[in-house]
Amino acid sequence: MRLIFMGSPDFSVPALHALINAGHEIVAVYTQPPRPAGRGKAMRRQPVHEAAETLGIEVRTPARVRRDKAEHAAFAALNADAAVVAAYGLILPKEMLDAPRLGCLNIHASLLPRWRGASPIQSAIVAGDRKSGVSIMQMDEGLDTGAVLLEEATEITDTDTGSTLHDRLSEIGGRLIVRALAEQPTPVPQPADGVTYAERLTRDHGRIEWTRTSTEIDYQIRGFTPWPGAFTSLNGTVLKIGAATPVHELSGAPGQTIDDSLTVACGTGALRIERLQKPGRSMMSAAEFLRGQPLPKGTTLG
Repeated sequence: MRLIFMGSPDFSVPALHALINAGHEIVAVYTQPPRPAGRGKAMRRQPVHEAAETLGIEVRTPARVRRDKAEHAAFAALNADAAVVAAYGLILPKEMLDAPRLGCLNIHASLLPRWRGASPIQSAIVAGDRKSGVSIMQMDEGLDTGAVLLEEATEITDTDTGSTLHDRLSEIGGRLIVRALAEQPTPVPQPADGVTYAERLTRDHGRIEWTRTSTEIDYQIRGFTPWPGAFTSLNGTVLKIGAATPVHELSGAPGQTIDDSLTVACGTGALRIERLQKPGRSMMSAAEFLRGQPLPKGTTLG
């Protein structure tokens, strides 16, 4: 088929490669414009932009598309059979949704209608879901409300992080979109029950509230790894927590260490911190951290 591909972050790249490997013609790639990044704020292109350029595919980077009539016309002029959308980052207007012969198909990283919205991968882990997956959705004008063509589930394990689940769902998405285009199954409307929304994340979502249960904080740490990251503070210094283990049989005043080995009491249970990071430093083990800065029993974090 003649396809338009629309995506931006790392999540989208395996799907682009899967479509090409399946023999489809990608007539253009749409992606977010380069953005300033890093300490030097140098302009950095999106991962999909880099991948498309390596493959020799035309790349288009409009900053906006909703009301740009010229962009709508240019999109329609590509005469695509379908557009495949994977974490593109811009809302498509009806003019673009209707332009390809088969419309626009979205690779969404959840089992719809659970976790519509911007952060489905992180939200599933933070909520304690036992499974996640990918839905191939026929896009409409709503927020992830379109009918579903295919879906595939995967278990969320006790060691999964936002990073590991992201990578697994990304690979599933590439495999599933190829199936959807080959089989063209009948779209099934989403049920009205079970709808949840995954909000757009900010750094402050990672702030640990030690009054919550050790299980909930473990979900938060794992779900927000690598971004936005879970963090607490020690005497005004922010500490990013990279990994921790719930210890349900221990208790104490929330936010206080209950031993000399970085076990912190929660509202219920405790967390033994395994990895953490100081500002400007690399992530380190708790043992490495304590060699440089002992934290005796009774130290308060928060």
